[in-house]
Amino acid sequence: MKKLITSGMFVVGMVAVPVALSPHQAPAPAPDYRNDPRLETLRTFFRNADCPAQHYAAAFLEAADYNELDWRLLPSLSFVESTGGKAARHNNIFGWDSGRAHFPSPIAGIHAVGYRLSHSDLYKDKGLDRLLATYNPNVDYGRKVKSVMRRIAPSE
Repeated sequence: MKKLITSGMFVVGMVAVPVALSPHQAPAPAPDYRNDPRLETLRTFFRNADCPAQHYAAAFLEAADYNELDWRLLPSLSFVESTGGKAARHNNIFGWDSGRAHFPSPIAGIHAVGYRLSHSDLYKDKGLDRLLATYNPNVDYGRKVKSVMRRIAPSE
């Protein structure tokens, strides 16, 4: 064990402190998407392009449903940004923070970005076009993402 000197006190080992979870972090039973047609639609879309994101189809649906986002948005962003994970670094399939963000896993990234798009003052309460323009101000970006959304499934 390591001894550390902090403010004149010796600390040996580590101390565990209970941490309150915010509502978006609280564990909840995972929804069962096995009979949801969107699951196979996403898997097929990503599988046809040989994208690693095919393995995260249920996570895309969970994040979209939990954060009240169009279920096609997060997969489309990942496809435009990293070809569904093919060009992802640090589990960042969204190019989040200009590609500098690191996530513990692609699924953690899906949930983190979904939450931010729904709750951050930068994105919340914006229509799709304004949200996409905030995400990436490139003039063609929104058109590309919406094109992928339509390829996944027609708008509802």
